[in-house]
Amino acid sequence: MLKRIVYMMMCLLKGVFLFSQSTSCIKFNPTFGSAKLSADSVYHLNVSDSIQITSLRFYVSNMELLDNNKSVWIDSNPFHLIDAFNEKTLSINIPSNISYSKLKFNLGIDSTINVSGAMGGDLDPTKGMYWTWQSGYINFKLEGTSNICKTRHNEFQFHLGGYQYPNNNLQTVFIEVDSKQTIEIGLDIKKIIGQIDLAQQHHIMSPGKDAMDFSEKVIQSLSINK
Repeated sequence: MLKRIVYMMMCLLKGVFLFSQSTSCIKFNPTFGSAKLSADSVYHLNVSDSIQITSLRFYVSNMELLDNNKSVWIDSNPFHLIDAFNEKTLSINIPSNISYSKLKFNLGIDSTINVSGAMGGDLDPTKGMYWTWQSGYINFKLEGTSNICKTRHNEFQFHLGGYQYPNNNLQTVFIEVDSKQTIEIGLDIKKIIGQIDLAQQHHIMSPGKDAMDFSEKVIQSLSINK
């Protein structure tokens, strides 16, 4: 009887171990250059100028894994609100028993959902990522302070969105990946800030060309960490 109990416990522990080994996820890793992004940190742009990030939030949607350009997995939860300062939102589980070579997802919310009005879950307006029924959802929000900004409290705010032509702000991202336990996507805010002049451009608060151009800079800041 004792041997049977020991055997059953060993099988159970082996099952737990195998399960933990097979866990896979997509993890977003927001940074400022080589440093992990933190709301409490002040980052130096050069000898005299500094910056602090107080909010970084964005939507990823319709996540999909492809192999030889054929879909092998589609996320059952089509919308995720990623918050750089909420660790629980940075990881999205994926199956570990499939082979894939490419990750596809949208940065933002598509027009179909935008015209449906405010919704619940991660799309709930209380999350602070919804403008109005006319402008829809904010796809990407970056806020902070810098001595470069000659604004009240040296604040900057970039709220990117819009779903109507010609300012449909939705960005579709394709990233080459390897089949492994974790896909880690880097998002370097320093790369974004380095492409603009904060003294001249410190606020985007509505759909338009500026939001479209800024979204391109966001996409260029994404990378796969290997």
